[in-house]
Amino acid sequence: YIHRAHVGLIAMTSSYMLLSLVFLLATSSARAGGFKHLHLYMHETFTGPNATLFSVVPPLHRGDNARFGMVGVLDDELRDGPDPRNSSLVGRFQSLFAFAGLVTPPGMQTATSLVFTAGEHAGSTLVMVGSIVSSEGPYETAVVGGTGAFRMARGYCVLTAVWSPTPESTVYEVKLFVTISVHRNSVSLTK
Repeated sequence: YIHRAHVGLIAMTSSYMLLSLVFLLATSSARAGGFKHLHLYMHETFTGPNATLFSVVPPLHRGDNARFGMVGVLDDELRDGPDPRNSSLVGRFQSLFAFAGLVTPPGMQTATSLVFTAGEHAGSTLVMVGSIVSSEGPYETAVVGGTGAFRMARGYCVLTAVWSPTPESTVYEVKLFVTISVHRNSVSLTK
């Protein structure tokens, strides 16, 4: 014997479970994304007429830690290979950095955008924020977001100096490991 109140509760619970299942199926089918590994090269020039790295605020003092307080910017080429003569330009590696540690060597805080201007990811960006705690590489920093193909990206980036084609320049290998969680029904800001 089932009491009428129990029948109502069973019907309400069944309806709630059905609605929950429909919601889960709808949200999972509206999501796209996955894991992506990108392998690129950053080409940096320190001095000369084509320099891509500049100090914009001088250090605060000249003690044991002569770089503390220095703020700089960079706008490096982002290519699909280490040799600029045999690789394609795919974007820019743009960063703001500050030497923010009182230890030697000083830790560096960075905020970086990878701006893709060509290729599969043209019009998209990846954003990285974090500390570089040692002057010895490789350097690792967090991927905290992005736009376009990289909306809601999370992951990390490993930079390793691989080549110095001239005394004024260095090429860094850029390995990106990102998880992307994108809604297919997202509003697009581009036409």
